[in-house]
Amino acid sequence: MATKQPPEYSEGSIRVLKGLEPVKQRPGMYTRTDNPLHVIQEVLDNAADEALANHGKRIKTTLHGDGSISIEDDGRGIPFGMHPEENAPVIELVFTRLHAGGKFDKGKGGAYSFSGGLHGVGVSVTNALAKRLEVTTHREGQVARIVFAAGDVVEPLTVRKAVEGDRRQGSTVRVWPDAKYFETAQLPMAELAHLLRSKAVLMPGVTVSLVNEKSRETQSWQYKGGLRDYLMQTLHGEPVIPLFEGEGFAQNNDNFAEGEGAQWCVAFTEDGQPVRESYVNLIPTNAGGTHESGLRDGLFTAVKSFVDLHSLLPKGVKLLPEDVFARASYVLSAKVLDPQFQGQIKERLNSRDAVRLVSSFVRPALELWLNQHVEYGRKLAELAIKAAQSRQKAGQKVEKRKGSGVAVLPGKLTDCESRDISHNEVFLVEGDSAGGSAKMGRDKECQAILPLRGKVLNTWEVERDRLFANTEIHDIAVAIGVDPHGPDDTPDLSGLRYGKVCILSDADVDGSHIQVLLLTLFFRHFPKLIETGHVYVARPPLFRVDAPPRGKKPASKTYALDEGELVAILDKLRKEGVREGTWNISRFKGLGEMSAEQLWDTTLNPDTRRLLPVQLGRSDFLATEALITKLMGKGEAAARRELMELHGDAVEIDI
Repeated sequence: MATKQPPEYSEGSIRVLKGLEPVKQRPGMYTRTDNPLHVIQEVLDNAADEALANHGKRIKTTLHGDGSISIEDDGRGIPFGMHPEENAPVIELVFTRLHAGGKFDKGKGGAYSFSGGLHGVGVSVTNALAKRLEVTTHREGQVARIVFAAGDVVEPLTVRKAVEGDRRQGSTVRVWPDAKYFETAQLPMAELAHLLRSKAVLMPGVTVSLVNEKSRETQSWQYKGGLRDYLMQTLHGEPVIPLFEGEGFAQNNDNFAEGEGAQWCVAFTEDGQPVRESYVNLIPTNAGGTHESGLRDGLFTAVKSFVDLHSLLPKGVKLLPEDVFARASYVLSAKVLDPQFQGQIKERLNSRDAVRLVSSFVRPALELWLNQHVEYGRKLAELAIKAAQSRQKAGQKVEKRKGSGVAVLPGKLTDCESRDISHNEVFLVEGDSAGGSAKMGRDKECQAILPLRGKVLNTWEVERDRLFANTEIHDIAVAIGVDPHGPDDTPDLSGLRYGKVCILSDADVDGSHIQVLLLTLFFRHFPKLIETGHVYVARPPLFRVDAPPRGKKPASKTYALDEGELVAILDKLRKEGVREGTWNISRFKGLGEMSAEQLWDTTLNPDTRRLLPVQLGRSDFLATEALITKLMGKGEAAARRELMELHGDAVEIDI
């Protein structure tokens, strides 16, 4: 019987994806694939960037009867001359090349000083995932037109003189999204209308309209009152104090670029669901980010200062940021020169400096306002203190339910001071040396550290009643306060001691192995912790880049999660004029090499860390179980070998 030959792996096995092929093969890496709204938003964001740069006053979106969508603006129009280096029309490059665009040039005199564009892949992704895309641009007395299908040019660029009397400027992009890339081709109308309205709110004086040819309806938005009008219209519940609004932008500031800053409007209510919306350079950041952390920090610091000044805090009550933030509704619009987003869909801002940027303007403005309106300051303080008392009361209830028969906590656990599980978190840290740095760098109030020695036992095939024979697993279970259980059990979670159980291991192969072993433990023996959203994975950086001073900017240190982020950081330094090689790149061999301060900055600080929630839909349970069996099962060597043969060429060797 002939044995099956393994697939040959040679030079010819390596495929290089060209042009827009990567987008077509893996659209989910570049956009949301539930519906085409995000690819349309990429076109809309370009039109908004023109208005943001004061080159347009009108944006019109039309839903055509044939299923296409067009966006028209009165900006400068997309350049259509030949690119000096690429020997192709610029308008063609913008729509067919990844990482080509006008948003990279962020310096003084750049086409876009402040914009949402970062990666230069926006409209090229729209083009790649469209059956057809037509672009018409009016610029400098000429009209240019080019047509694409599936990302390729099907009607080459034509340029003609504008008709006499037609002095308009601007661009019109019409898109026919390709339904095969999306779960549904239908646009969510409520989301689209909300997106368009928010653009009008953030750009007072700009008219944004939506025309639906099928229903023959037209909606139009223009706001002169800005954020205040918008928040008042969307707010649930009556404000306890008048709305707090303001703005601040950097001028002659050594720490921030000229024009960086924020506008905000905040309302505090006693009931109703809080309304919270944030934007960076007009891009909606639905998942929040560091600019929202800056608002939270500024509000808390100002309120805490007012409370301390007037001695309003009752004995035994400790005020935390969430006590002030819990009843806050807000609209926040930040301007950041070079925003770093998490992922291409730009739903979360990751720029570390944005925390200080927003906080530095919000805090003094609110401090001044509270001290000018002391009666309102007292009402706000009362609201925050009431929230703090409720939180502490809830924490005490959880403590009482444990009873006197609670297991003795492991000696190597460095516990936190708070007993409020919604605020507490425990880090399961690889190694004693990293555990030492984490103990020194943590927030003692709410962060606990449990160092683990070596690799945890593979528990995939261990019976539940034998788990506690292993010291490490015994300590994890006792520290967390929940007994091992199965997926169909209803365990008692009232003894849970931490709202977040965070796996913290090195950013290398061994660290990944420890991470998988711990995830296996939680999936197999503590599935309800995953189901209820209590398990997280911390992502420490692999590199640190130290850059020399440049102009008014002081020396800086930046952290990169992986090789990809390192390349992006170095590109940014080159754009800022830093001479090649004057920076220093350090690679962390492990968490133990980090100082307490570095570990806090990169991995423990809630405002700047990257903490991934471990989530699992019920429909994915069987598929995940089968995969973990293949990876962790004792009798699965053949299946693992097949898996390695299939995917071995995707692995990067860590030497």
